[in-house]
Amino acid sequence: METFSNVFQPPYEPMAGQWRERFFHNDNPIVLELGCGRGEYTVGLARKYPEKNFIGVDIKGARMWAGAKEAELSGLKNAAFLRTNIEFITQFFAKDEVDEIWITFCDPQMKKATKRLTSTYFMQRYQQIVKPEGIIHLKTDSPFLYTYTTEMLRLNPYPVLANTNDLYACDQYPDAQTLKTHYEKQWLDRGLSIKYIAWQLSPLTQWEEPTIEIEKDSYRSYGRNYNSERKENNG
Repeated sequence: METFSNVFQPPYEPMAGQWRERFFHNDNPIVLELGCGRGEYTVGLARKYPEKNFIGVDIKGARMWAGAKEAELSGLKNAAFLRTNIEFITQFFAKDEVDEIWITFCDPQMKKATKRLTSTYFMQRYQQIVKPEGIIHLKTDSPFLYTYTTEMLRLNPYPVLANTNDLYACDQYPDAQTLKTHYEKQWLDRGLSIKYIAWQLSPLTQWEEPTIEIEKDSYRSYGRNYNSERKENNG
C-alpha cells in the first residue's frame, strides 16, 4: 500500500479542502465510496465517469489493495483510496467538498445503530462534508439495512430520489445497475434481490433515529474462498 501514489493512509497528509488541488488537479465533483472493500465500485465508477473524481474509503488495507493496484496500473487519475475508519470522515474533507456518496454492500451492523452507515449518527457527519443537495446512494442485499434506511428516511425529511427493493426487476435506475461488485454477484447467484435507495442530503438541525423492531437477516455471506471452491466442485 505504501508504494501506491493513489493511497492515503497513516501518517496522513493534511488533505481536507485540498483534494482537487493537490491530488486530482482539476475542479471536478468528488464522489466517495464508503466501505469500498476491494474498490471495485470506485474503480468502475472512475472508468465510467472520467469527468468526476472518486475516493474509496475503508479501514481494511488488504482488501483495498486490489482496487488501488488496478487503478494505478490502469492509469486512472480520477481514483484515490483513503484508509480510515468512516466515523472519522470529517477529519479528511472540508465543508461542501464532497458531491456524492455511494454506500455499497456494507455490513448492516444489526447489533448497533450508530455503526450503520445510513444511521442519523453518520448523516450528521456526512452533512458536514457533503454540499447542500448532495446525493447519497445505498445498494444493499440486506433486508434489515434496507428497512432501517427506509424508516430513517421516513422520519427525517431528506428528499428521496429512488427507492426499490428489487433493483434488477425494474428499469428505472440504470446508473445503479451498471456495475456489480464481488459481493453483489454472490447475492444474485443465491437468488437474493438487491435494494437501492438514493436521497438528497438537505441540511437538517435535528434528527430522529428509528426505534422500530426490524427482523434480522437470516443468511450470511459466503467465505472468501467461495468462488475457487465452486470452480473446483464444478471441475
